Amino acid sequence: MAEDTQEVPQLTLEAVIGFNGHVFSGLKVHPDREHIIYPLGCTVIIKSLRSGKQDFLHGHTNNVSCISVSKSGRYIASGQVTFMGFKADVIIWDYEKKEIYARLVLHKAKVEDLSFSPNDKYLVSLGGQDDASIVVWNIESKEAICGSPASAQSAGHCFTIEYTNLNDEIFVSAGNGTLRVWELDLPNRKIRPTECQTGQLKRIVKCLEIPNDDSYFYCGTTSGDILKVNLKTRLLNSCGPVKQKFSKGVNTLKVLKTGDILVGSGDGMLTLCSGGNFKTIKSVQLEGGVTSVALRGDGHQFYVGTEAAQIYSLGYADFKPELIATNHNSAVKDVAFPFGTSELFATCSQNDIRVWHSESFKELLRIIVPNIKCNALGFMQDGRSIFSAWNDGKIRVFTPESGKLRLIIHNAHSMGVTAIAATNDCKRIVSGGGEGQVRVWEVFQKSYRLVETMKEHKATVNCIKIKSNDKECVTASSDGACIIWDLVRFVRNQMVLANTLFSVVCYNPEEFQIITSGTDRKIGYWEVYDGSAIRELEGSLSGAINGMHISEDGKYFVTGGDDKLLKLWHYSDGEVTHVGIGHSGSITNVRICPNSRYIVSTSADGAILRWRYPQPS
Repeated sequence: MAEDTQEVPQLTLEAVIGFNGHVFSGLKVHPDREHIIYPLGCTVIIKSLRSGKQDFLHGHTNNVSCISVSKSGRYIASGQVTFMGFKADVIIWDYEKKEIYARLVLHKAKVEDLSFSPNDKYLVSLGGQDDASIVVWNIESKEAICGSPASAQSAGHCFTIEYTNLNDEIFVSAGNGTLRVWELDLPNRKIRPTECQTGQLKRIVKCLEIPNDDSYFYCGTTSGDILKVNLKTRLLNSCGPVKQKFSKGVNTLKVLKTGDILVGSGDGMLTLCSGGNFKTIKSVQLEGGVTSVALRGDGHQFYVGTEAAQIYSLGYADFKPELIATNHNSAVKDVAFPFGTSELFATCSQNDIRVWHSESFKELLRIIVPNIKCNALGFMQDGRSIFSAWNDGKIRVFTPESGKLRLIIHNAHSMGVTAIAATNDCKRIVSGGGEGQVRVWEVFQKSYRLVETMKEHKATVNCIKIKSNDKECVTASSDGACIIWDLVRFVRNQMVLANTLFSVVCYNPEEFQIITSGTDRKIGYWEVYDGSAIRELEGSLSGAINGMHISEDGKYFVTGGDDKLLKLWHYSDGEVTHVGIGHSGSITNVRICPNSRYIVSTSADGAILRWRYPQPS
């Protein structure tokens, strides 16, 4: 059954929170001015600026490394990375149909950059470090015309490539100590480079920008200055700014109609500077290094992407940044819904907890605790607090409206708090730690008390679930045991042993069975009463299962893990009914929302995906 996910119906992906800010110039505005285009893992996302609706282009087998949009807007091209020795694909997409127009396979290991010729005749692609070749493709025939090594033997690696605006036969490439203007000689199927003379200057160029009239072109360097080169004579015209260089290098450039230049630098500064002497006119500080600047129309408005996975919108007139999209920029550890409501949910990651609105996927609240990782979180049943487990060994309780810290339990566990759950009467918290202890805390308005410590597990406690009557709980641990505890007498009732690192455990809603899963990829059903095994399912063909959740009626459950597939199972049949394909990183956690309208899954690359829950007929 699990062998061929082809025959199983697919889950519908409704929305994604996520943006890969590490792809240079990965954020684009489509020429129709209505959509932005950006990569997330192996998917290219097209998002409407008006309605926020997202379309997904699936086709890459690994992370997208570069994106280009043709001048007419008919085509989008995207390149990917792959493993050493394997071919990396370039895909040309038909924008209207949202489907693959051509798949071009030549480069090895990585596609570094792509650029369309001004009249949609050719696409030029640049291979990564292990490939280091430039190939020109005929878009109509979908075939390669010619290729050439990107830089001379004596020069370094080439990083970027850009077509001129008026001529389908001329483009520019640049990189570490290499700056070339290429001419396409179609009759002889050759491309001929001319080196640009920069005199004594030795620079590593990260980005190129060619103004509309093709008289000059600009190069942004890792040294934090900009070179201006004459395109006709191929000679260096000027270099600046002389004194105040851009901190952490120039990552991206855009020339406006006025001749001024927008500069995005590695320290998160977005600067508007004059095209003549590169003097700063105005600047604004953003969160994370700027990696993309995309103009909408003539540049009255522009969109900026940063390494902190934020997308900002700015107007030319007021230059004020408005945050339009944000997500976690490291692995999301846990996801939780408040009791009985599906309108919002919370996620946690390195440095922060975020609360999201489920329908619009807007961030409602961000609770920041710098430099430490939140491992798990949950909402109290009365909705008055969010409790969370942190790797500095503390339990923190916040108010959900304002995000204020209400209570902090110091030294809750010696090797970090790794799992946490709260009783249904909201009076107690059960926590698990990296050292394997399970502790029960009584929490009051401003204070707390340790009730009991239960020491049986030999390794990290990964998951805790409490029975609805608050008299029993089950803990799953990396020591290969799941223990069912009596929360009245604080002793072990039952123990389930398997040759695996248990990562997750769930009570069936009727609470006489538990299901477990972990690194052995098996899903185990167990009797709570005597700990006997009922059945075992093959949960995935590759990789551990990290997340699992049962629907409120107990008929279905979802799993997700390192194979990046979200699977919906029928509980009593043990069959997969639906599969969700769309994650580019390992799935870290999954939740079915309380009203069973959708499933939320989180991933190791910081993305959060919302799937429609197939209403079982």
